Amino acid sequence: MTAALNTTLLIAIPLAPLFGAIIAGFFGTKFLGNLLGRKACHRITIFGVAVACGLSITVLLDVLAGARFNGNLYEWMRLGDELVLSIGFLIDPLSAMMMVVVTFVSLMVHIYTIGYMSEDEGYNRFFAYISLFTFAMLMLVMSNNFLQLFFGWEAVGLVSYLLIGFWYTRPTAIFANMKAFLVNRVGDFGFILGIGLILASTGTMDYQEAFGQAENILAQNLPGTSWNLMTVACICLFIGAMGKSAQFPLHVWLPDSMEGPTPISALIHAATMVTAGIFMVSRMSPFFELSDAALSFILIIGSITALFMGFLGIVQNDIKRVVAYSTLSQLGYMTIALGVSAYPAAIFHLMTHAFFKALLFLGAGSVIMGMHHDQDMRRMGGLYKYMPITWFTSLVGSLALIGTPFFSGFYSKDSIIEAVAASSIYGSTFAYWSVMIGVFVTAFYSFRMYFLVFHGKERFGHHDHLSEHGHDEDHHGLAAGQKPHESPWVVTLPLVLLAIPSAVLGFYTIEPMLIGDFFKESILVDSEAHPAMTELSGMFHGAVAMALHATSTAVFWLAFAGVLCAALFYLWMPQIPTALARIFSPLKVVLDNKYYLDTLNQVVFAKGALFIGGSFWRSGDQKIIDGWFVNGSAKLVSWIASIVRQVQSGYLYHYAFAMIVCVIGIMTWTLYTHLGSIK
Repeated sequence: MTAALNTTLLIAIPLAPLFGAIIAGFFGTKFLGNLLGRKACHRITIFGVAVACGLSITVLLDVLAGARFNGNLYEWMRLGDELVLSIGFLIDPLSAMMMVVVTFVSLMVHIYTIGYMSEDEGYNRFFAYISLFTFAMLMLVMSNNFLQLFFGWEAVGLVSYLLIGFWYTRPTAIFANMKAFLVNRVGDFGFILGIGLILASTGTMDYQEAFGQAENILAQNLPGTSWNLMTVACICLFIGAMGKSAQFPLHVWLPDSMEGPTPISALIHAATMVTAGIFMVSRMSPFFELSDAALSFILIIGSITALFMGFLGIVQNDIKRVVAYSTLSQLGYMTIALGVSAYPAAIFHLMTHAFFKALLFLGAGSVIMGMHHDQDMRRMGGLYKYMPITWFTSLVGSLALIGTPFFSGFYSKDSIIEAVAASSIYGSTFAYWSVMIGVFVTAFYSFRMYFLVFHGKERFGHHDHLSEHGHDEDHHGLAAGQKPHESPWVVTLPLVLLAIPSAVLGFYTIEPMLIGDFFKESILVDSEAHPAMTELSGMFHGAVAMALHATSTAVFWLAFAGVLCAALFYLWMPQIPTALARIFSPLKVVLDNKYYLDTLNQVVFAKGALFIGGSFWRSGDQKIIDGWFVNGSAKLVSWIASIVRQVQSGYLYHYAFAMIVCVIGIMTWTLYTHLGSIK
């Protein structure tokens, strides 16, 4: 018999950070008069997230012991006799693991923020936002129905809008948060259509009930078309994931999200918002497994994202943007894994990526602090001497990112590559070449960043050019003669704590999570139709053997070649990249302009929408509504009144005569109809 989890404990997990967010947001800001100081706000919010993290770990241990929970806590609305809209939790290995990842990374970000945001006027407001973000993400991953999933989905989108535009006096931040908001609304439109199709065909919002009717959905077509309903619903759901998890072409918002403070970048990019789409598709595996067309669509989109977004990381000079494009590329890897039905590999990479990507972002933030808020890597170099903890932890994160054997990223990333190689679904060949090229590209831009920042000649203390952002007043850098400095312990402690799982977590968890039956209850894979995971399991002979075998594979040597090229270009012969940039200047222009996708969006979609809106305003509002209905009706009434007023003489005998004529007419008509009935 399966043990049940404590309901009160489960409710406390999302409510603890929500409580902290409410206290800090209302009583620590101008809203209610700054009743709480900085220390009180960060202590309350950190305590709330720490409670959520501790309870999440307890829940995970209980789940590993066999405990489960799937039930409704509150009936929000009942429509008709059958449709019930509820708030409820589904706690199984998938959601329990996600809860631990989200709360742990969030806790590290909270602690880190004490040091990073110490001089910012919006200190208390920031803590309120990130705690609220944690609550929203927990509601998303713990949900047992589509309604609550959509609530959490939109809530993280709303709070991300507030966080990306946290420095709301900057025009670039305002543009970035609006861009993120609008692009995500495009994806969310597809998402809600997918939910609507499932609701219409099953009559329920509950996951398990909907999964039980998957075969019925498969047997239907979209009304009025020959399109399979399951395929359409799955593609619509994935369009939602394209927005939230920043997949091509809805990826354009993610690099601009760097306008928010660095802790936000770590929170959004590592364990929360951008991974929501990966989690959602994995949770919906009983649906996606029934549509090869939807899986191929996912596979091709992920392949494009993994390959082409990685290329953009090569030409970035802003340290945070390099890591941002790394996120896009790694999200592409996760999406590719979903496309070949290797859902456990996608979630495994999501977990390992959360730790080393949070580490890289927070490491970048530590560098920015040490450089007095200069983000341009061209003005760094040799920082390993001044920031040893940041240097070492960033090295660990970079080694994990490129898939170095024995590091966490190696086990998850190599598993995805092997799953793609074992797949025969349409698009798998393109995906395989994308991930293989991506190995070299990732290693190159990761260690380009590492070498430019921590090694080579010291280039700080000079202001020959501005950073890419152009806010030189915010990114002023070091003055002449100044030296970088290591960050305070509230910044370095999270780096050390994140470096540990980045190095060893994959080694200890690959067997139960990927090869074992950890996700057996949470994820459904049709092994006959999609044998990638089965073949992956057959090739596994232990974590040590996997790492040792990797040294003889093309993947390892591609990564090694990427690191070697980065060292050659940026340490030993820096004139080479300058020459290549000159030779391939047209290609560099394309990369610098991000394939002109932003231009396309601005010129075609933004200006197109403004043109259409303006046309409707001029022809619809001004001409039809104002001109015809409002002004036209007034003119009609005036015209009728001008005619009617001609019969208003003011003489009583005129009115009496009119009444007599009307009475005679009525009597005549009555008499006529009466005589007609006598016949």
